[in-house]
Amino acid sequence: MDEFPEMNWSEVARAAIRQKIADLKFLRAFKAESEITPEDAERLGRELSQKVVERLGLE
Repeated sequence: MDEFPEMNWSEVARAAIRQKIADLKFLRAFKAESEITPEDAERLGRELSQKVVERLGLE
């Protein structure tokens, strides 16, 4: 931060906090309308991870 004294770091922090709050509100609303179970989420996460591994050729 000392390297860039011209930056308004307080405003940068406020903007980051506002964005995080907006993200959390979105996730809360999304979750409230979701009918997915924790088991479904785990399964989908594993499937997605496997697809990424395959696409990137990491296996």
